[in-house]
Amino acid sequence: MSQPSPPKPAKLVIGFFLHEKTLGTSVVENLIEKFGDVDIVSAWMSFDQTTYYEPEMGTPLFRRMMAFETLIHQSELAQVKLFTNEIENQFAGKGKRIVNIDPGYMLLERFVLATGKNFAHRIYIGKRIYADLTLVFRKGRFEALPWSFPDYAGDQVQAFLMRVREKYALDLKKASSYKP
Repeated sequence: MSQPSPPKPAKLVIGFFLHEKTLGTSVVENLIEKFGDVDIVSAWMSFDQTTYYEPEMGTPLFRRMMAFETLIHQSELAQVKLFTNEIENQFAGKGKRIVNIDPGYMLLERFVLATGKNFAHRIYIGKRIYADLTLVFRKGRFEALPWSFPDYAGDQVQAFLMRVREKYALDLKKASSYKP
C-alpha cells in the first residue's frame, strides 16, 4: 500500500509571448506585484514554431520567461492561471489578446503548465483549469512529450529551464535545512 506524502513545493515559472516587446514591462510588473521577486529571467526569444497565434496577436511574436524566488504549493497553480488570464484580459483589445501568459511550475522530475483547455493528457485541478504535463526530466535533461508545445522542446527554452532547475534544487536544499 502506498503511503500518502506531502507534495514538495514547486518553482513558479511564467512565460509569455506577444508582438510588442514594450508591453512586456507592464506584464512583468503585474506578475512581480502578485508573485514577488524574480530570480531568473530569460532573454527575449523568437516565437516562430507555430503560426496559430498570428491572426489574433500579429507577427513577429517574442517569448520571455521568468522564474520566481518564492516557492509555491502545487495546488496554487489553478489560481495562478486565473490571475494570468486577468492580465491577458486587461491588455486585450477588440476581443483579441495581445499577450499570452503561460504559468506553470517546476519540480525536479517534471515541468507542468496550466491551461483552461481539456485534453487526454491533461488533469483537472479545479477552478476550470487543467494541468498539462509538458516535459519530464530524464537522463540529465528535459524531454518533450508527444503533445509538448514545440517551443518548450527547443534549445532556448530548454536552456532556460535547466538554469531554473539548478536554482530550484538549491532552493529545496535551503528550505529543508531551515530550522526556525
